[in-house]
Amino acid sequence: MEQPRTATSPVAAAVKRGLDVTMTLAALLVAAPIMAAVAVAVLLTMGRPVIFRQQRIGWRGREFTLLKFRSMAGGSNIFAPSGDHARLTPLGRWLRATSLDELPSLWNVVRGDMSLVGPRPLVTAYRDLYTPEQFRRHDVRPGLTGLAQVSGRNALTWEQRFGYDVRYVDSWSLLLDARILVRTVVAVLARRGISAPGTVTAHEFRGSAPDRSPSLPTPTGSGAR
Repeated sequence: MEQPRTATSPVAAAVKRGLDVTMTLAALLVAAPIMAAVAVAVLLTMGRPVIFRQQRIGWRGREFTLLKFRSMAGGSNIFAPSGDHARLTPLGRWLRATSLDELPSLWNVVRGDMSLVGPRPLVTAYRDLYTPEQFRRHDVRPGLTGLAQVSGRNALTWEQRFGYDVRYVDSWSLLLDARILVRTVVAVLARRGISAPGTVTAHEFRGSAPDRSPSLPTPTGSGAR
């Protein structure tokens, strides 16, 4: 791995941002026909709205509106993990399994809300539940994929996921980003770690015990959300 350097330094942040914009614009051009087809499928099977919008916590704790293709019936901006099983549609389940529901988030990268690689942005309801160490995950822009997503995704405990997020913040390099992107392709094709045991998405985060430190398993290359 390259010598770690913080992604919050001006030069490193500029390089990372430039690569994000260049690669994302190219990805949008390639994915445009797929996005159009998915939008029509969502409209025909679930109706409006086609795009799911939800406030998430981003860089330096600032809130932004995350864009995804809608995958659940009912309200478009409901946060209720316990009811996900009943609301997730067959098309939505497939979109999540293939990660195609994430394609509109490419616009979040172009707008500067997100990066291609970084800790996944979480709902604003979690803001007051983080420990100070866990909140360090917001020292960089959130990402479409990240170290936690290629190391277990939703199969990880919350403490393990936050541990990987902070490790990414402390160990960022261009080489690490490249490796995560490559592992993301493998992880999406494998479709592992899409959901936590006993749920169709992820368990709700209810806070960590103050004296509990994360135990990180050896990465095996699983899911990528």
